[in-house]
Amino acid sequence: MKDVLIIGTAAEGAVRFVATSTTNLVNEAVKIHECSATAAAALGRMLTSGAMMASMFKNDKDVLTLQINGGGPAGSVVVTAYPDGRVKGYIGNPQVDLPSNAQGKLDVGGAIGTNGMLTIIKDIGLREPYVGQIPIVTGEIGDDLSYYFTQSEQTPTAVGIGVLVDNDLSIRSSGGFIIQMMPGASDLVADLVTYRLQEMQSISSQLDSGKDIETIMKDLFEDMSIKIMEHREPYFKCDCSREKVEKALISIGKKDLEEIYEEGGTEEIKCNFCNKSYLFTKEDIGSILNNQ
Repeated sequence: MKDVLIIGTAAEGAVRFVATSTTNLVNEAVKIHECSATAAAALGRMLTSGAMMASMFKNDKDVLTLQINGGGPAGSVVVTAYPDGRVKGYIGNPQVDLPSNAQGKLDVGGAIGTNGMLTIIKDIGLREPYVGQIPIVTGEIGDDLSYYFTQSEQTPTAVGIGVLVDNDLSIRSSGGFIIQMMPGASDLVADLVTYRLQEMQSISSQLDSGKDIETIMKDLFEDMSIKIMEHREPYFKCDCSREKVEKALISIGKKDLEEIYEEGGTEEIKCNFCNKSYLFTKEDIGSILNNQ
């Protein structure tokens, strides 16, 4: 089944939502980074969050970067996402694995930690990107994003994200939703949505049982005049290239490049997002220096 992202409204426009299934996307990322179960859940939640948040941008050239680092053993988790569905990401320590938490679930919060910040960078074509930061609340990612939307964007928001990891470390199901109350939404509508979310089975469980994301949202907003306005397909894609890596090499400065050249070895640079390696021989480094 293809991954799908849907954008819609409910309650005559009083509620807007983005919801997605990302099982294939997360599976690909987890294989690339050879993640443990806990790391797979953490990276998967961030990738799913990035896909949903980028879909809320108005322009195709806008870029979203999400970063969370709570001082835990997972290290930093970074995701870059685009409105057309492209997402890429990595986790600092893909081998982090912790015992289950008190609820018997993968301990993503323990892996991320709570001594740090969630950073949201929106590059929307202005002179400087918008950078929003909030202290990490739980490290579970969904709670932290809910807090970000409510505090930084003054929009009451529910975020649900789930990643179900199989015994062979493949992803059985992955998905999420962002549900927001629009200005003027009545307390009755807000209370009804809150109640239904509390009663709702986790999104990863529903996807695992064979439900598609559209059915899940139609069930949630039953009798609330749901309208689905857009369908997209989120997918993992890294846009690294030798040219970009060469620019990164140049950015370290002429002095450091000269040192690398004098040492005479082959410099290997690996892309964090997709693990692809780029090799630069002494001759390559010399050519770069000559063009400075």
